[in-house]
Amino acid sequence: MNDEHIHYLPFHALNEFMNSEYRLNVVRLALSALPRLGNEYRAPVDRLTRQYVQVPGFRNSAKAPVPVKARSIAGSFEKSPELVANIVAAWAASLPDLRQKVYDLLVERGWEVLPPEADRRQLPGFLPTWPRGEDFEVLNNAFKEKYPDSDASSDDVSLMVVWLSGRLPYAVEGEDEDEGEDEHDHSEE
Repeated sequence: MNDEHIHYLPFHALNEFMNSEYRLNVVRLALSALPRLGNEYRAPVDRLTRQYVQVPGFRNSAKAPVPVKARSIAGSFEKSPELVANIVAAWAASLPDLRQKVYDLLVERGWEVLPPEADRRQLPGFLPTWPRGEDFEVLNNAFKEKYPDSDASSDDVSLMVVWLSGRLPYAVEGEDEDEGEDEHDHSEE
């Protein structure tokens, strides 16, 4: 067996951990933030929107107003890894305070993560392993303890953990026979 081969899950595997209402909220926030985030984020989302999204009444779906195209993009979000990566990157960039706080929390807890400003869209997807003992409930409680004045939702903290760490909790590190055990620990509110 070759240990050098690393298995990644495509970015749209994230949808298994998001309910439809939260997915739509993430898409809306990302789309609303694009004008102030600049071309680095706007251009790929516009290109992918034109490519994958049909908005009734608009030949160029990227030109549709955010409230009109958000639902259509949320539907395509479930199918396109590239669209997921670009929307979540814009979402994370639109929340720099939360991004920094979650990054600091993960580093303090011994996670190996890229710097917050690193372009995770260049990665091939998410690693499917999760550190033992670090389920979403544990991480959200640690976040609340460290930042009691934060108004970030547990869903936002959890998504930021996934994005910054580049991991989805399909398997817990060191637990071969119990793969996916922690998958049930994340409940959407």
